[in-house]
Amino acid sequence: MKFLLEVTMDDAALAKDPAGELGRILRYWGGNLRHYALCPGDGAALYDSEYREVGRWYVTDQTE
Repeated sequence: MKFLLEVTMDDAALAKDPAGELGRILRYWGGNLRHYALCPGDGAALYDSEYREVGRWYVTDQTE
């Protein structure tokens, strides 16, 4: 299994404060992952502080 988190950092709030926004996304999802089984196929959209979709996380059964 592989856990992937992809964030587009050249848009809106992430372009203004990349470290702050990415840190906020990681803190939020780090605490929220306990609500998921973390099986292949699980995932969710990621949003910046202005509630714009900037990426997603997901679990896949691929190891590469």
